[in-house]
Formats: sequence, C-alpha cells, structure tokens
Amino acid sequence: MILERLKRLRAKFEEHDIDALLVAQAENRRYLSGFDGSAGYLLITQDEAVLATDSRYLLQAAAQAPDYQVFTVKGEMKDWLPELVGDLGNLRLGFEAAAVSFSLYRRLSDILKGVKPGLRMVPVTDLVETLRAVKDAVEIDFITRAAAISDAAFEQTAAWARPGITELELAWELERLMREAGSEALPFEVIVAAGPNAAKPHHHPSARPIAAGEPVVIDIGAGVGGYASDLSRTICLGGGDGEFGRIYDAVLAAQLAAIALIEAGMSGEEADRTARIVIEEVGLGEAFGHSLGHGVGLAAHELPRLGAGSSSVLTDGMVFTVEPGVYLAGWGGVRIEDTVTLESGKIKVISKSRKVRD
Repeated sequence: MILERLKRLRAKFEEHDIDALLVAQAENRRYLSGFDGSAGYLLITQDEAVLATDSRYLLQAAAQAPDYQVFTVKGEMKDWLPELVGDLGNLRLGFEAAAVSFSLYRRLSDILKGVKPGLRMVPVTDLVETLRAVKDAVEIDFITRAAAISDAAFEQTAAWARPGITELELAWELERLMREAGSEALPFEVIVAAGPNAAKPHHHPSARPIAAGEPVVIDIGAGVGGYASDLSRTICLGGGDGEFGRIYDAVLAAQLAAIALIEAGMSGEEADRTARIVIEEVGLGEAFGHSLGHGVGLAAHELPRLGAGSSSVLTDGMVFTVEPGVYLAGWGGVRIEDTVTLESGKIKVISKSRKVRD
C-alpha cells in the first residue's frame, strides 16, 4: 500500500516541477510512510524514501515504516540536514508551502545554501493532499467503523438526554460513549450547542442547561486507524415549535436533495448548489453561511471542498460530508451532516443514525 502511494506521488513530480519532496505535514507523513509519531520529516526522491526522526521514535519508525530508510535526527537542524540531503545534486526540492512556516523556510534555505548551493527549493501546494482525497478500500473501512461508533453514541445519548442537563454534560456523555466503544483520540472537540448557542456553528459546550423546546446541534466524530468520521444531528428535547419544524424540514430537504443529486464529475461548487438552492427557495439562503461539505480522512477537514468557488472535481473513492445548516441569531440553528463516499458515480451514505426532530 505504501509503495503504491509512493509510486503515485513520484508520478506527480514532473507536473509540480520537482525532483524530490520534503514532507513535514503530519497527516501527509503518515499517509506516505505509515509513521504516526509527532515529529519527523520524509525525504522522497525518485529512487529513495527516507524518514528522519529523533531517538524517541526510532523503534516506532522502523516498525511502522519498513519501506523507508530511517535517519536519526540529532541536535539542531543545521547539524543533521546537510547529511540528510548529502546525496542530492543540483535538484529541485519541493516543500509543502502550507505546512512550512516562513521562519522554517528561512532556516531550511539558509542551511541548504551553505551546503548545497545548487539545490533549489520549490513550494508545492496540495500535492499529497490531492492523493489523499481518493480513498482505498482499507481507508473507507476505517472511516465506516469510525462512523458506526459516532452513530451509536448519538443514538444512545439522544435517548438518554432530558431538559435540564447542560451542554457540557451532554458533550461528555457523547465523548465517553465513543471512547468506551473503541474510538481513538477524537478528531475534533464535541460540539453541543443549545438554544441561541446553536446559531454558532462551532460553539464550545458550556454549563448552560438545555431547555425544553429549543434546538440542540450535536456535532461529533470518532477515530479508527487514524481516520475520522463526522456527524451532525439536531434534536429538540420535549418537542419543538413551528419555527423549529420549518427550519428543520428545509435543512433536511436540502441535505436529501444533495445526497440524491451529487455525482462524480461535479465540481465542489456545483455540489454545494444542489443543497443551497433548496434553502434559498424558502428564504433562508442568507442563514446558510458555510460550505456544504469537506473531505474526511486522516484529518477531520481535508480535500475535497464542497463550497462556493471550489474547483475540486468529485470522483469515486472520495469521502466527504454533506452538511447544510441554517443559523438565526437569537433563536438557534439546525445542521444535519452525514459522512458519505462516492461509489459508481453516486453518493453512498456511510453514517446511519436517525434524522428526526426530537
């Protein structure tokens, strides 16, 4: 699997005008090597693959990345980088523009100029991320298992929840159930947003008690094998009013329309429109302020992006969210989100929990 990924990566070198790639971004490092330690670099040429890390991770690196030569990092970068690139000639060395800070770039550049004046550093964008966007069967299985954990946690918690519990208590119950069911570290903080707080898409749970009749947005994800799931549901404890029903039905209709209409070959912008037009038709377009969805994988948010201006082309094997939402200040909000994949050109929904009003 790793060797196939390296083959696909190397086939992209010419397109990006590079001869080798220095990988610093954590999920990219794991994707290309299997190594999930918190520190290290990959140096990949057409003929070699080197994992550079320090003494804390040498045994781990050897076990997790058997297709790589393990290089021991000692001291400051100026002490080990010249040896790491020692065999490179006058080549174009790609580096991840989004993962390398300006400060780190200056350090790398200054060191390399001193020892390899003919080596040219070339910024690249989304090279590995584009490869990661299309999942294989093993990756989709991990995501499916993670989705089953978050589905079960939501179902159990929704049945248990009562007016008067706080957002924090509900969030902890969700997290506890996911961890007890085998989730790794959660890919993002549990979101529980009740009443007016539900108008904030990324609200942090608080000690505010949840009242009967108000919307409660729940957004959770579990992790299996390093891969994430992402699920949002909106409930109303004790039954909602007419406004809740109106908004909920609009958001659900938009989500179901997107699931039915999105297909391979669409751009991310076209996919976004399949849901947005439904919400606009009922006069709530201005209240749907975020994109329809995002890729899910080793990171909770990755390519592709489904939203205005997105030129991402959707293809089979991509895994992403479909999550329209409506948010009204002072009242609250509704979001309904599933993790899905494209299979034979059409959406297959991975997450399975109920989409009910209460």
